[in-house]
Amino acid sequence: MRMCSVCSLKENHPGVTLGDDGVCSLCKLDIASDLVGSFAYTKRVYEEFARSGPNPDGDYDCLFMYSGGKDSTYMLDKFVNEYGKRVISYTFDVPFESENAARNIQLAQEKIPAKFVLDADDVNIKAMMREVFNRQPGKPGKYLDEKFPCVSCRSFFVIRAILYAIREKIPYIALCADPQQILTMESDVREVVRSFYQTFGPRLTNEFFRGEVEEVLFAEEGTLPKIVFPFIEMRYLYDPDRIVAELKAKGLYESSPLETHCTLFPLLNYYSFTNWDCMFYKLNAASHRRSVRRNSSYDRSTFSIKFPHAVDLPVLEERMKQVVLEIAEGRGERPEQESELVDIFRHLDATEEAALFVARSFLDMRNVATEMGINL
Repeated sequence: MRMCSVCSLKENHPGVTLGDDGVCSLCKLDIASDLVGSFAYTKRVYEEFARSGPNPDGDYDCLFMYSGGKDSTYMLDKFVNEYGKRVISYTFDVPFESENAARNIQLAQEKIPAKFVLDADDVNIKAMMREVFNRQPGKPGKYLDEKFPCVSCRSFFVIRAILYAIREKIPYIALCADPQQILTMESDVREVVRSFYQTFGPRLTNEFFRGEVEEVLFAEEGTLPKIVFPFIEMRYLYDPDRIVAELKAKGLYESSPLETHCTLFPLLNYYSFTNWDCMFYKLNAASHRRSVRRNSSYDRSTFSIKFPHAVDLPVLEERMKQVVLEIAEGRGERPEQESELVDIFRHLDATEEAALFVARSFLDMRNVATEMGINL
């Protein structure tokens, strides 16, 4: 299997082509025009939001989507305590969220003077995720197809937030995607809904949202909220390590980014390995490697998970693939698998505690799949 000589993406990675010179289309920025167009719109919306005054139609200036992760905790603190925005902190209670994220939410409630709202729909989001994991994806695939379960989950609760904002007449929705994610996320609320319809069809979409989302497609322009990405402003200064350090100093964060990840993380890797022959974070890792190749002194990460410069990504990816498939098939011994996974995550600069936490979530993958009704 050939790999890109710059970033190590395989030639069969969805949406990526490898040239005769051994360099992939992402490294050559062949998809840049689409990303630049999306970025320009996103930047305009953020600048409009930054200039906006108090919401004349309600008590809140924005609905802030709060997950309990480092990025959303960091920006929620800024929105309330530095920017002076009147904020509803909106958390969709994903049934597979990490217990550490829940603890961070509790800390924020104790220290940040915002209104906190908890939303939930376990039945429908689980039904959607079963549909995602159990359907056979089309090949050769499109860009980001290996992240399809994660994108679908995020789209589900973003649509829930859109419907909430419409009901409460809140003009902006803040979504704390990191600077790399911003380039690949839809920022127009109609397009978020339209894309969900295209992916799941009218029957399932109306079933998941009880027929409420159709009004978004036909609403008058001025009545719809706009999605704001706060990290658009600090995209050149984004530093996950600094963010975590500042939050811990304020008593707002007690874990590591790996520990606040969704508990479906092992299944996300299983999905990407079995369907696309890559680990779930391969695009992120490739982006970091691409940056380092262009500048060997590069020490900034544009995304939430950092990858050490010296790590051998192809080797690490193959090791992870073997142990993930072994666990999924019910083979191997738990102590050896735990040791292997801890070593893999330690090579990704996780602390011993964080590596053990994530390793044990991988070992529980079959139980989670059974509970969710996902076929392995």
